[in-house]
Amino acid sequence: MIIVPVKDGENIERALKKFKRKFEKTGVVRELRARQQYDKPSVLKRLKMEHAVYVQKLRSVEE
Repeated sequence: MIIVPVKDGENIERALKKFKRKFEKTGVVRELRARQQYDKPSVLKRLKMEHAVYVQKLRSVEE
């Protein structure tokens, strides 16, 4: 359960923003979307490899 302590006089918008940030960090929505469809392990492996190559290219350009 996510608990967001709200100080006296604190703006409700700021508290809501804190809640949304904490909720996003838990990864619940990301996991829910991933579970909506089944991806074969080979497809996941290929996507992971493509992402690693992409990140490596980005890092080599920065240097």
